[in-house]
Amino acid sequence: MRTPRSTRIPALLVAGIILLAASLMPALPSGAASQLLTAIPVGGQPRVPAGHTTAGSIFLPVVLQPWSKPGMVAIPAGSFQMGCDRTNEGGYCYDDEEPLHSVYLDAFLIDTHEVTNAQYAECVSFGACEPPQETSSSTRESYYGNPAFAEFPVVNVTWQDAKTYCTWVDKRLPTEAEWEKAARGDSDTRTFPWGDDFPGCSFLNFRAYNEKDKLEPCVGDTTSVGRYPRGASPYGAMDMAGNVWEWVNDWYDSDYYSNSPYRNPPG
Repeated sequence: MRTPRSTRIPALLVAGIILLAASLMPALPSGAASQLLTAIPVGGQPRVPAGHTTAGSIFLPVVLQPWSKPGMVAIPAGSFQMGCDRTNEGGYCYDDEEPLHSVYLDAFLIDTHEVTNAQYAECVSFGACEPPQETSSSTRESYYGNPAFAEFPVVNVTWQDAKTYCTWVDKRLPTEAEWEKAARGDSDTRTFPWGDDFPGCSFLNFRAYNEKDKLEPCVGDTTSVGRYPRGASPYGAMDMAGNVWEWVNDWYDSDYYSNSPYRNPPG
């Protein structure tokens, strides 16, 4: 299973394998993308029907997102640039990350956070999922099943484990293209979810260069999900770089970028 381009960071901390669920939504009607978020302003004059009074009323922000689900972010339909952009990479790209190419995707939802130990344990308790192959993490003998790490990402799960979990929660694994658009956005060819600023320990959990130009881990193991808001993607997806690797649905093909379809490449 290939690791999507946006997760390749020099000396990335790899604590295990994580699954990320995605759910396709119907294509939005023309022009609907600009109407996904509608808010009632605070302190302004909201529109009210004739004959109704606003005296004594308190108006709170109301967000109307007709195709939303709790714990997921919406990715609108449209095209984006997929692959490695040499102008952002100092002239260096891996062979299987080229060519940079346009991809069109239908609208979909993707989990905001990596699946946690607590979430995966529910599936195990129900009898639908197998426990992780190991209950430890890189430096912790007791990890999965330990209440102290309930909100940390589940690790040591296979691709089939990930697929089974997604089916149980009525979702599915994202394709690589869906994952990369959720991480990169559609406005540029940024190297990292937050842009092109070189990563540091305030953006993600990985191994960074210290003052002596030597690699040392930011944490040395996994961190709780959503701990790095500065590293959020343009759509608000968290931990799309660092912490752990994430499964996608695709089979790996080193030449796929050269012959993949333009619309909704299945991998």
